[in-house]
Amino acid sequence: MKLPRDLSGSRLADLLSRVGYRVTRQTPRNTRLTVDTPSRRHITIPVHESLNLSLVNLIIGDVAIHLGITQDELKRRLFG
Repeated sequence: MKLPRDLSGSRLADLLSRVGYRVTRQTPRNTRLTVDTPSRRHITIPVHESLNLSLVNLIIGDVAIHLGITQDELKRRLFG
């Protein structure tokens, strides 16, 4: 599954709420998301209008590893 090219930081944060992440800190430049299961984990997403695809891939890869699922499965949950 291909990633959307015009994904903003706030939209990615909204999408990650589908898999249990929640916003725990917000600054004008970054959003910090936290998930508590299977263990506590934090990720930081820049608040940009359009995120670089390589950054989105890195974030999705990190989240997928933490959740114990494949990147394709996570993409289906978020974008499919």
